[in-house]
Amino acid sequence: MTRAAVIGAGSWGTTFAKVLADAGCETTVLARRREIATGIQVRHANDDYLPGTVLPASLHATTDPARALAGAELVCLSVPSQRLRSVLAGVRDALPRDAVIMSLIKGLERGTQLRMSEVVIGELGWAPERVAVLSGPNIAREIAAEQPAAAAVASADGALAERIAACVTNRYFSAFANDDVIGTEYGGVLKNLIALAVGIVSGVGYGENTKAAIITRGLDEISRFAVALGGHPDTMTGLAGLGDLIATCESTLSRNHTAGRLLGEGHPLDEVVRRMQQTAEGIGSVRPVLDLAREHGVDMPIVSQVSLVLEGRMNPADLTVHIAPRNEDVLTDARAGGGRQR
Repeated sequence: MTRAAVIGAGSWGTTFAKVLADAGCETTVLARRREIATGIQVRHANDDYLPGTVLPASLHATTDPARALAGAELVCLSVPSQRLRSVLAGVRDALPRDAVIMSLIKGLERGTQLRMSEVVIGELGWAPERVAVLSGPNIAREIAAEQPAAAAVASADGALAERIAACVTNRYFSAFANDDVIGTEYGGVLKNLIALAVGIVSGVGYGENTKAAIITRGLDEISRFAVALGGHPDTMTGLAGLGDLIATCESTLSRNHTAGRLLGEGHPLDEVVRRMQQTAEGIGSVRPVLDLAREHGVDMPIVSQVSLVLEGRMNPADLTVHIAPRNEDVLTDARAGGGRQR
């Protein structure tokens, strides 16, 4: 039996802890708030983030890093991207030195523009071969309700990715391994930005044609970005790319879709942030992504317009797919090199 720990007791952290427990892993959640830990440990519930979900009796929770991480072979991270570095600093001394660390986080660090796996490697000094990422169409409440779902697990060590994928697979959740950490991680980041755009036009009142156009052109846009930064093109047509894009853009349970809808309805950004119960990672990732896009010569017209809406410099009703990128050949030229699905 694998001993696992999940750092973060929000909806996704708690849901993934349930996935692990239901896959036979001895699992403990490290919560920030004592009442959340008590609810999971004693009542087998997280009423703040997963109301109505009955959690496995075998799932444990604590606010003590030493207790949560003792003997952990797999440590999963599910905290807001902008808090990850400080969270890692707080648990560093309790982390078993031989543990594998897997990020469940879909965001970039502002200022450094680093992916979450890069933050882990830099902050902890962990070898890349002992770091993994998980991403895919993973709406937490649906998975908590045990509706069938799947995700991609990526690591520089392909054999490790395969072992983790097998470890987290249960009767309602399947994981598939690949070796494209860059593409898998950027897929999870970038789809949030397109979901913001879809949410914005939904809030404005536009229909399915507009949303479909944004999703389709958005996939092209985020694929060019991911390939330019080292990801494999086929990753962006898999679970971590197209799959996650569809789920996040179409589901009213998506935080980023919800944030975009509120913006489209005319609510200012500060009010939207206040109204969101949990972090909409896309809001914080827009600027780092556009900075990286500029550095690598990638045109991102849809994301650029989302940025203007966030800044209050564009009317949400004016968001359009008419602007074509100048470097459409980037993805075509890169198709020869694909990540290996395992």
